[in-house]
Amino acid sequence: MNDVASIGSMATLTRHAMGDPDADGFFGEFGGRYVPEPLMGACQQVEDAFREAWASDEFRAEYLRLLVDYAGRPSPLTECSNLGRDLGLRLLLKREDLNHTGSHKINNVLGQALLAKRMGKTRLIAETGAGQHGVATATAAALLDMECAVYMGEVDMQRQALNVFRMKLLGAEVIPALSGSRTLKDAVNEAMRAWVSEVEDTHYCLGSVMGPHPYPWMVRSFHEIIGTEAHAQCQRLLGGLPDLAVACVGGGSNAAGLFAGFANEPSVRLVGVEPAGGAAVGRGIPAVVHGMKAYFLQDEVGQIVEAESISAGLDYPGIGPEHSFLADAGRAEYYPVTDDQVVEAFQLLARREGIIPALESAHALAWVVQEKEQLAGKTVLINLSGRGDKDVAQIQERLEK
Repeated sequence: MNDVASIGSMATLTRHAMGDPDADGFFGEFGGRYVPEPLMGACQQVEDAFREAWASDEFRAEYLRLLVDYAGRPSPLTECSNLGRDLGLRLLLKREDLNHTGSHKINNVLGQALLAKRMGKTRLIAETGAGQHGVATATAAALLDMECAVYMGEVDMQRQALNVFRMKLLGAEVIPALSGSRTLKDAVNEAMRAWVSEVEDTHYCLGSVMGPHPYPWMVRSFHEIIGTEAHAQCQRLLGGLPDLAVACVGGGSNAAGLFAGFANEPSVRLVGVEPAGGAAVGRGIPAVVHGMKAYFLQDEVGQIVEAESISAGLDYPGIGPEHSFLADAGRAEYYPVTDDQVVEAFQLLARREGIIPALESAHALAWVVQEKEQLAGKTVLINLSGRGDKDVAQIQERLEK
């Protein structure tokens, strides 16, 4: 079944699963395009190009072909019988960790790289936290014969050294962000500054459902394949739908992709899991940062507070505008888990199912473990957004202390 025809039959790329933003790029009060004048034209160019491409059968067919022949979609649905029995529920994993490059990031990057080529761009730049988006961007650049530069916080470069080497091996230049907390937020800052001066030949391949319009909408659209596949796979396996769809949330791209497949199903609870040290929904206040209005952690005078997380990919003080809207609307729920809970869940999945998750993905499982009594007898679908190879050394060091 692993061909373009079969993926098309099991998961048609949807256009309106969670609704499009308004003409100014807002989901309710969240979103927008708050960028310097030099980038207004660049963002408009991206929006115009994306609208035209996404309406093109030829573009979508090429995108689907790459998802199948290069990225390895459809990603399977795995039932965790051992762990599910331990927890007293039925546990399913959407296996984005099995995609080429090891995470969901490749879905968005292949779409944006194809779009950049269509726009006549010759170079990609990106930000990255855990390194998975950077690796995916470097991979797509190599495939499509484009130059690539990736901005990464100096702290993240140290704790994700393996992914730094992978990016360099793929031909990308990795540029350290040395300001602020030297993590994901600062990498975004540096990438956006660079885009201002390089916009003529460069496309900014933003890695999450954040930033100025059209990025939150465009990135979610490229990730909708996760939710639409999962919806069809659950129907086949269960004869119906799960009770909950759960995913980790930093900026929120993997969660947005999963939620898109179930947002129009009232019986399915949508749950996003944030790090306790970066719980933008639970502790944040609306603010304009990185070109968008969304929930951000702030102090008493409105300054952005640094997030703290064991996971480099979730070490971000905000959340995407569509997630902010879903939280306010009550359609999705967002809960925090601690680093200790995440480390426990990381080990639990490895020992009980032989699957080593990314620390990001382990957040989703940590919440399910925490809530097992309330979820007893339920069917829970978790988006396993990435594999944990990149995190093994970090966990080893933590456990040996």
